[in-house]
Amino acid sequence: MPSSDDAKPSIPSLRMIAQKAGVSRTTVGEALRPDSTAVSPALRERIRQIAVEVGYQKNPVLSELMAHLRRNQVHSFRGKLALLNANADREALNRHPTVPTYVTGAERRAATLGYSFDRFWLHDPALDAAAWSRIFRTRALKGILIVGLMDQVSLPPHLASLWKEFPTVVTGVRTRNPVLSFSAVDHHALVMGAFERALELGYTRPALVLDPTIDDLVEGRFTAGMLMSQTKIPLKQRLPIFGDMAAARKDPAVFARWLKQHQPDVILSLYNVVFDWLAAAKWRVPQDVGVIQLEWRASRPEIAGMNQHNDIVGEAAVDMLIHKIYHHEFFDEAFPRATLIGATWMDGATVRAAKPAGAAKRASGRARLVGAK
Repeated sequence: MPSSDDAKPSIPSLRMIAQKAGVSRTTVGEALRPDSTAVSPALRERIRQIAVEVGYQKNPVLSELMAHLRRNQVHSFRGKLALLNANADREALNRHPTVPTYVTGAERRAATLGYSFDRFWLHDPALDAAAWSRIFRTRALKGILIVGLMDQVSLPPHLASLWKEFPTVVTGVRTRNPVLSFSAVDHHALVMGAFERALELGYTRPALVLDPTIDDLVEGRFTAGMLMSQTKIPLKQRLPIFGDMAAARKDPAVFARWLKQHQPDVILSLYNVVFDWLAAAKWRVPQDVGVIQLEWRASRPEIAGMNQHNDIVGEAAVDMLIHKIYHHEFFDEAFPRATLIGATWMDGATVRAAKPAGAAKRASGRARLVGAK
């Protein structure tokens, strides 16, 4: 029989911590979860201190298993959130070309986490900040998700107190006044990915067609991505950005003159009207010029482009908002957080067929040699 000196020391467990803290094992488990709000901050801190003192360590395999189960279960109802439509169109949540996709992802993720949304229109003329606050508190709304900012990055100054009173996250763009945490597609990487794909397809003269207002909305990230991408091709193949969208909408000849002067072989853009302008100039797609949409949509699957995954942007925004709620984080102008979602390429009939890998490399090499002459 082994002596007492040979006896194995007891391994710190949840039961041991519970006994020392005078609480149940369930309470200890909740207190040791990083995202739990079921235990008061004071008790949570005391339990965690005891865990450190006794040398408790989580079983990493079990912890990962439990985390996986929690991620994939539908939680019981935990509360309501405000879905605040910031678009000028009161019905944008339902009929805008882009906004409903954000909403779909946000509502899907919120439901998984046990939350639901009440919908509101930011520009309701009958409501001031005090009225908004009363409504949100009466309905016990825990946080605000802002969607629909498409032509501006500022929020009404008279509502400034709301962002200080309720955790708030923005989808799609980074606001400037005030600066709030946001989730959006990575616009810079989006353009670089589209440009790179164009080169892989054998194009040598990519051009960007973009409204400067939209570029300004995302703080020049579209243009920055294009300018960085153009460093990969010879100087003579770097074409100027076409930005006179307003004039071209009135008179397509404005675009036709730019097209004739610069002779792009593929166009990167956000607008379906480009197809009308090309047709008016008698340029065929993709025979004469390819077209890559920087915001691919399932409603037009024949158009090649980049899927921005706006539904995933909406999901990520909800995750950020729930994190803020759990951690009692409110207005964070000094340290706003950003979650950027990557875009993916979608094949379509508006670009030439992909070449075999070897042929693409040879074409790229020829382009470099031509530029070097």
